[in-house]
Amino acid sequence: MSRFARWLLGTDRPAPAWDEEQRLGYQSRWLRFNFAVNVTEGACFWLGMSFASSATILPLFISKLTPSKLALGFVAAMAASGWALPQLFTANFVERLVHKKAVVVNLGFFAERVPICFWPVAALLAVRWPVAALLLFLATYAWQCLGAGIIATGWQDMVANCFPVGVRGRLFGAMVVVGSGVGIFGAKLSKHLIETYPFPTNFALAFTLAAAGVMGSCGVLALTREPVHPIIKPHETHREYFRNLPALWRADPNLRAFLAARLLLVFGGMGIGFFTVSAVERWHVPDSMAGDFTAALMIGQVLGNLLFGLLSDRHGHKISLQLGATIACLANVMACCAPDPRWYYAVFVCLGLSGGAFFVSGILFVMELATPERRPTYTGLVNTCIGVVGALGPLLGSLIALLGYRTLFAFAACVQVAGILLLTLTVHDPRRAPAALADG
Repeated sequence: MSRFARWLLGTDRPAPAWDEEQRLGYQSRWLRFNFAVNVTEGACFWLGMSFASSATILPLFISKLTPSKLALGFVAAMAASGWALPQLFTANFVERLVHKKAVVVNLGFFAERVPICFWPVAALLAVRWPVAALLLFLATYAWQCLGAGIIATGWQDMVANCFPVGVRGRLFGAMVVVGSGVGIFGAKLSKHLIETYPFPTNFALAFTLAAAGVMGSCGVLALTREPVHPIIKPHETHREYFRNLPALWRADPNLRAFLAARLLLVFGGMGIGFFTVSAVERWHVPDSMAGDFTAALMIGQVLGNLLFGLLSDRHGHKISLQLGATIACLANVMACCAPDPRWYYAVFVCLGLSGGAFFVSGILFVMELATPERRPTYTGLVNTCIGVVGALGPLLGSLIALLGYRTLFAFAACVQVAGILLLTLTVHDPRRAPAALADG
């Protein structure tokens, strides 16, 4: 392995000779600092991505380049699955790494952050070469989404190392509350840009601000002080690793039940990428309204992450997921029944509320199912399965949308009802088990 590759993955740094007491002492000493750093990083990231929202701004941009529903479906599929899809394939390697932060910061810079810098270029190509603009944007968007997924197991494990169980919900809540708060400002500014400047300059400016915010967040994240975990997994080939997965699957019925419920709920999100376009096509609302929808989404995310961050820390993640899934179902029902576009403000608020529950509890529930040394495998297994369904759902949704957006939203709501019932009846909260995980 080259020196650059070792630096990229953090394998050039020796493992500190810590026992568990020393690790927890380091964690406690830097807890407030790490909390502030990660909340600030989240704020920068969410501010940047408010200028390129996958639920509002990006579908509008795509609709300017092509009338194809499949292009919209591809963006929605990448938004739903790109972060999740690669995780199982990186888990075996991440479990053996001492320093997770190096993967998140060093590799993440090239895998997740750099591709966004190509989006302003795609926007500037849109008038003269719309096909080239579309291909460049779709390719770099897939690169960014999948790149985020490649580093995701490392990021989740870094968070678990830095923060005990009773703090993680508040961290995720605060991260997105602050991030969505500044994101509301970004949404208003993106509306101003889209309203004030002609196409494609308006999108080029918005995407430039998106790249600046995301790049800035990477620099902040590098300040994290990570207490590395003393449990290091022995070397295991990928063939051995995947051969042992069925035994892990059979041994944990709660994991199987949780995954089945989550897959139904993810599949029920197939209509999310079509909300904005349906409002534009049904009522011919101005393009600038996408900025208002983004603001409504951010308001929902602020409220959702604050509510579900506190709720999950006190009462566990199952109830947060139940409430979030119910609100997501309500968003589909309202989009289906909306008599005028003003209803879509409530749709996007509900979408933000439910997103808070899925962001906080969808990730942290899995962490509590696993022992520390198997945490990347559990998160990778669940999230990769979610990624597969998340990719297929919007693509199927693009076909159902040919029958009408109301048909799509009604079908999605029915799938979500099935997921809520499965979650309620078959999944047990690990905090209620007699032997909860000791590590947090």
